[in-house]
Amino acid sequence: MDSKTTEGQSTRVDEDAINAAKAHVTPKEKIILTGDRPTGRLHLGHYVGSLRERVQMQNSGDYDRVFVMIADAQALTDNAHNPEKVRQNVLEVTLDYLSVGIDPEKTCIFIQSQIPELFELTSYYMDLVTVARVQRNPTVKNEIRQKNFNADVPLGFFCYPVSQAADITAFKATTVPVGEDQLPMLEQAREIVHSFNTTYAPVLIDPVAVVPTDAAAKRLPGIDGKAKMSKSLGNCIFLSDDAETVSKKIKMMYTDPDHLRVSDPGKVEGNTVFSYLEAFATDEDFEEFWPEYQNLQELEDHYKRGGLGDMPCKRFLDKVLQKNLDPIRNRRKELEQDIPAIYDMLQAGSRKAEAVAAQTLSEVKDAMRINYFNDSELVSDQSKRYQK
Repeated sequence: MDSKTTEGQSTRVDEDAINAAKAHVTPKEKIILTGDRPTGRLHLGHYVGSLRERVQMQNSGDYDRVFVMIADAQALTDNAHNPEKVRQNVLEVTLDYLSVGIDPEKTCIFIQSQIPELFELTSYYMDLVTVARVQRNPTVKNEIRQKNFNADVPLGFFCYPVSQAADITAFKATTVPVGEDQLPMLEQAREIVHSFNTTYAPVLIDPVAVVPTDAAAKRLPGIDGKAKMSKSLGNCIFLSDDAETVSKKIKMMYTDPDHLRVSDPGKVEGNTVFSYLEAFATDEDFEEFWPEYQNLQELEDHYKRGGLGDMPCKRFLDKVLQKNLDPIRNRRKELEQDIPAIYDMLQAGSRKAEAVAAQTLSEVKDAMRINYFNDSELVSDQSKRYQK
């Protein structure tokens, strides 16, 4: 009994090892893929959560290629009856990208819907995934609940994990910057990669997620203190907001509701002003705008023991944010003077992206043996068989 069990286990381990080796493809380049749905202008939550890091990664010299996708097709999965919203915001998102420092000379910015190869790849990958597996995806379940779809889930939205796998693998991305809430999507993409490579041939690259390590960057709260900054909740500070609008929003920020008098001890946990200061304020900012304190820790200590009001903290935050946003707004104003050039750039980026995706699709179809018109050996063998 023991001998048979050991033998069976050994066989299973050997098979697993073979499949794992077959599923693995060593990447030749380090490639980033990331992007956003164009459902509105980008805000400070996007900036600290992803945009700031994208610019750093783009300029680091550590990556061979960087792709940034404007995911309009994905945005349409729950905006199918309002396509103009998506259409208009493609430009808004692009302007935000360029104004924060994403450089089209270093990064290929493209529009998802203009790359037909992505949708063909999606259809092939669907055959490797069960409905039950998609239903178990925590990100899908959470977003269905948040959008109150209930049983009326658009099929395109439901299949987003498969579509995302197509986006990632089409460009052979080795690195995918995501928030923690998107990790289940990356895990499912990896499953699809392994399934394809073991079923057909080792073609697809296994992507690795990069998650923000800075706690302040993981999720910036809305100005109302809600856990998430969201366009639909109206609690955002947009990158394109003018200085006056930013100041008004900062004055409205949620703080400690029990900090009624200046003398009262205050809480910094859950206090939106201090969450934003943690994400943006530097020691240099204190030296420039509030030299009474050397750093954020000293400010927090004073607030917690009492004797410091909310308005001085908000005025300091206002100066810090305006300092960060001024160059972004100024760059955006320059870009807005030549909108045709923006579309020319997007078209050039989409053409470049399509060429890369087309090469991957060709390799996928070769592996699947559905390259009928390019397989002269198939035609020759079948001709011989029927001539006998």
